[in-house]
Amino acid sequence: MNTIYSIGQLSALTGCKVTTIRYYEQIELLPAATRSPGNQRRYNHQHLHRLHFIRHSRELGFSLEEVRQLIHLQHCSSHSPHEAHQIATIHLTDVQSKIKRLRALEIELNEMIKQCDHGNSSHCNVLDALND
Repeated sequence: MNTIYSIGQLSALTGCKVTTIRYYEQIELLPAATRSPGNQRRYNHQHLHRLHFIRHSRELGFSLEEVRQLIHLQHCSSHSPHEAHQIATIHLTDVQSKIKRLRALEIELNEMIKQCDHGNSSHCNVLDALND
């Protein structure tokens, strides 16, 4: 069965905004849709599958360029499938680094708030800490 979707249907099925679908098409992450006689975009199952792939990749925090590379690796027989593993490994290292920085930020903010809780009610230690 060859189901055809309007951009609104594709949006509803994937949770992706219509403007984002158009953008992904414009930057060629999503193949161009065919057009109806009334010039409306028409998408098929391959578009739906690709958009799910893009959305899931983006939810995992992959950049658009990384998504582009991963899509390419799905369809290119001249590349090693392990290249996707390398992309994911580099991304994981980046995520772990961000988590480490966020944990340090959490500790610093907790300290600032504790200082303020015990400080003079007419003076805010948070503002002093931010000036340091």
